[in-house]
Amino acid sequence: MSGLWRNFLTLCWAVWRRDRQILTKGCDCWFWVSPLDVGIRTLKSDRYFQMAEAAQLDFGVRSGLLQSLRHNSCVMVNAEQHIQFSQPIHVLNRVRVLTRISAKDDRFIHFEHVFYRGEQLCATVHVKAKFKRGRLTIAPAQLTP
Repeated sequence: MSGLWRNFLTLCWAVWRRDRQILTKGCDCWFWVSPLDVGIRTLKSDRYFQMAEAAQLDFGVRSGLLQSLRHNSCVMVNAEQHIQFSQPIHVLNRVRVLTRISAKDDRFIHFEHVFYRGEQLCATVHVKAKFKRGRLTIAPAQLTP
């Protein structure tokens, strides 16, 4: 499944499941691994980042973070992404991605996306992002509690 299509479906689903508590406790979303997401049999490494992006979109919409960014004329820019693999994910598996804010400082906000197949940990994607208004970096504390 293309990343754009996955993001669109995630956005449509997230609009109906808003909850401001997600900023502090995190949230989870589900994805199916399609034949277009795998090499021969297992999920390609770049698709982990696409699913993490969709999960981050889900988190932003459901928590109201994207609305807050839009209201303050800000954008979120991913500065770094790191992935830690544990188990492979195969075609047609249902994957649960738990997303939460793991840390924030004066410049950056850190997201953690944990991938599960059933109850088995498969991978963790760490994303370091910042909020920008033009050329200015906005402190995450101004936009998140």
